[in-house]
Formats: sequence, C-alpha cells, structure tokens
Amino acid sequence: MKRILVIDDDSIIRTLLSNLLHKAGYEVVTAVDGNTGLNLAFEVQPDVVITDYQMPGINGLEVLERIREQSRVPVIMLTAKGEDMDKILGLDYGADDYITKPFSYDLLIVKIKGVIRRVYGEYSESTHAEVFEVDGLYMHIHQNVIEYNNRKVELSSKEFLLLYSLLKNVDQIVSREELLEILWNDIDFVDDNTLSVNITRLRKRLEEIGIADAIETKRGQGYRLVNNWGKTLG
Repeated sequence: MKRILVIDDDSIIRTLLSNLLHKAGYEVVTAVDGNTGLNLAFEVQPDVVITDYQMPGINGLEVLERIREQSRVPVIMLTAKGEDMDKILGLDYGADDYITKPFSYDLLIVKIKGVIRRVYGEYSESTHAEVFEVDGLYMHIHQNVIEYNNRKVELSSKEFLLLYSLLKNVDQIVSREELLEILWNDIDFVDDNTLSVNITRLRKRLEEIGIADAIETKRGQGYRLVNNWGKTLG
C-alpha cells in the first residue's frame, strides 16, 4: 500500500483528499501546515507528497525546496485556477506534477498513479534489475543515483527519469514532445524553458561524475545523449 502525505491548511480539502485516497486504497497522512508537513515528510517517508501552494507560513514551494534538499519523493503541487506562474515555478523547482483546484476525483487518481508509475515503475519496463548500465555509466534505480568511474551523484526524480529516457535511446534524438510526455504527461502546459532548465541541471550532474558535453540540443527536434564516455573505456 502506497503512503501519501497531504499538506494543506484547508481542513475541508484535507478531509476530502483523505477520504478519496483511502477509498482508492492508499494510506494517508495529513498535515495542517508546511512546517508539520516537512517534519512528516522525513518522519513517515511517504511514497508521494501532495502539497498546497498557498499556505500561511511556509508555502508549498518552500516545502518543495526543503524536501528536495534531502529527498527525491515525488511531489504533486495543488494550485488555484489561473496560477500558471506558480505551476511553472513548482515544476522548475522539482515538482513531479500539479493539479488545479477545484479538481475531479478521477483526475486526482490519474495524477497520483502517473507519478507513481513514472518514478517507481518506469525504469523497470524492460527489466526488473536494480541497476541500468551503458558502457560503465550506471543508474542505481531505487536510489536515483548515477555512477561513472567510481564517482557518484544523486539526481532529482525528474533528472533521473530524463537521463533514463535519453540513455535508453543513446545516440538517437528523443523529441521534445516525447520527453515532456514522459516527465509531465502534459505537453500542452509545460514550455520549452521548463524542459531546458531540467536539461541544464542534468548536464551539470553528469559533469560532476566526469561526463561532459554528452547531451546535444537538436533545435526543432529534441535532445540526444551522445556516448562519448564509452569511447574512453577500451
């Protein structure tokens, strides 16, 4: 049973979400504010966090930033209708998805199942191994850690999924639309800048383990991961 942490200062929303998620078969833990939510995020180790954006004290974006300092747990942001900039900020800061209020039960469950599938299940579609490897570049699936030449770095869930998608198609162009579909399942909302931000972060993570200039931007097409690290192995 997956455990979901709901952080919202609105008691009606908390009760509604708790009831809906219980009926869907999830274990639910709730928090009345950002501070409490942060403590619970590290104490109960949820599989998914749902946090409101607009909260007194520590808001949802701050909650997201603090969680990302220590954890890669998938986070879904709740926003009011029309808060497009808030959604963009949330995604750029490491949110896995968003949902606007008021929301439907069916959409909520689809969003939750989507992040669970993408974060916990996407990597094992062809194999159930815990490590995915291409020419000495290792992806430790359950840790969101990549390793090369005994150097390791931890990635965010978005960075990890992005690298996995490119590495499965190494030396081939992966379209912008395909990457957006894999990462956010909402290509109409997320813009080029949001994807570019995540590509930039991934490039920096790769450089930290000694792999530079491996991700090529193909203007108007997408991105390609070039296996220049494998050429140095023999």
